Amino acid sequence: MKAAVRLVLAHGLFALVLAAAVAVRRLAMLGYPSVLWFGDSRTYLQGAIVLEPSYLRPSGYSIFLWLLRPAHSFTVVLTVQHAIGIALGVLVYAVVWRAARAAWPKRIWLPGLVATPFAAAVLLDGHLLHLGHMLMSDLLFTFWVTAAVAVVLWRRRMGWWTGALAGLLVSFAALTRSVGLPLLAVVLVCMAVRRAGWRAMTAATAACVLPVLGYMTWFHSVYGKFAMTGTDQIFLYGRTVDFADCSKLELPPEARLMCRDHLEPHPQIAPAYRALWGVDSPFEQIVGGMYNPVANELAGEFARTAIREQPGDYLRVILRDTFRAFEWERKPYPTPWTAGSYEFREGASLRRADAELAYIYGGHTGVARVVEPYAGRIRDYQDTVYVRGPILGGMLLIGLVGMVVRIRRLGDPVLLPWAVGTALLVVPAATADFDYRYVLPALPFAAMAAGLALVPRPRRAESPAAESASPGREAKSPGRPGERPETEPDGPGEAAGPGGPAEPDEPDEPGDPGEPGERPGAGPGERAVAAAG
Repeated sequence: MKAAVRLVLAHGLFALVLAAAVAVRRLAMLGYPSVLWFGDSRTYLQGAIVLEPSYLRPSGYSIFLWLLRPAHSFTVVLTVQHAIGIALGVLVYAVVWRAARAAWPKRIWLPGLVATPFAAAVLLDGHLLHLGHMLMSDLLFTFWVTAAVAVVLWRRRMGWWTGALAGLLVSFAALTRSVGLPLLAVVLVCMAVRRAGWRAMTAATAACVLPVLGYMTWFHSVYGKFAMTGTDQIFLYGRTVDFADCSKLELPPEARLMCRDHLEPHPQIAPAYRALWGVDSPFEQIVGGMYNPVANELAGEFARTAIREQPGDYLRVILRDTFRAFEWERKPYPTPWTAGSYEFREGASLRRADAELAYIYGGHTGVARVVEPYAGRIRDYQDTVYVRGPILGGMLLIGLVGMVVRIRRLGDPVLLPWAVGTALLVVPAATADFDYRYVLPALPFAAMAAGLALVPRPRRAESPAAESASPGREAKSPGRPGERPETEPDGPGEAAGPGGPAEPDEPDEPGDPGEPGERPGAGPGERAVAAAG
């Protein structure tokens, strides 16, 4: 009975939020029994049926769909994707709760109170809920990256196998969306800040690189090019047409085909979208369109020249589109129909070609249907319950302040989720264009960073006697020279995790491990004796 009361006190509030998150997802499946389609959905589903790499984008999501294909049901796909959405919130809660539990070991109710609001921002967001209902890669990508961050933050001292797991998860993210590959550098830098050790960092690098190389080999066997996609330069070209002035660019004659500044801007269509997918796209003038390797080369030549000769304009559009994520109201960008596809609609229909493909994969579960009144309720929910731009920006700001407070430790443990969340906002704005679905993957990391920023650094016992009297703690030996002594959890009394013990560069903190060879928690007198020895 006592254990049950403690469990309710510790996690009761989160359990209520979790139940609400499951309920709204169930409501979404009642109102919209099949998946919702987007422009990229057909490519993903084709890759799952024939199991070959896509020329346009990485095929990790297609492999995910292929693994679920034996069920022959989009209901199973939706169930798994919504379970992934739930797992995102649970990971945010677990990381923040673990850090808070280490900071407040005697206040069993406080960690859950701190962690639940940030998990709720992920679990209950209406647009993230909609993302889980789409035949799209973004939710799966977000899960892989969130899991990788949680692995890195779970313990300060990482074994090689923990580093390998984090690297493997990053590789899964990179194979799902190409923006995941640069995140390996972010993870490695933050592992170095946390002093994870060269073994863990080497294992993480190898575990990430090897699956990517395997995928590139597969891609080469199909397309004759050792790469992840054949359009890596085309999307960057779309970014640069927003500011490129061909009168200022020294372009080879063949690349001038890509110039767009002679066209009048369209009031409803973003320049990047129009250049890539519009009827007047320059790729319409190339045999094979985007699938022609020449198109990728010309786009790359144009984009590199524009960035090199107009760096100020390039920086301007990056900043402009990054800050679009923090606006209060969502605007119809990059096009009204694109923005509309990110909302539960009143009607349901599929093009004939898409409907035939859906039937091959999921049979009758692929039929587009809307069931009232459940659909109307979930539409109202999405319109009301979501994290608005200023709230997202506020969480990132809290994380930034938390890093400034921890400046002597380079922001650890807030640095990793904050850096990943910021990168997920900036990188698409720098390499493609702004899109509201690119904002959603940043939400779990902004919430995690804000939660960790509010958790104080746990204080260790000031003396060996006090430390031995503290329940659930056991001092570990310093281990090899150059490694910091670690206090591991030894029971339910405390969990070691983010925001862990004192750093060796702060000798004024109680319980500072000091130099190799000292006993953790030694007082000044004992240190003097050790030094004299």
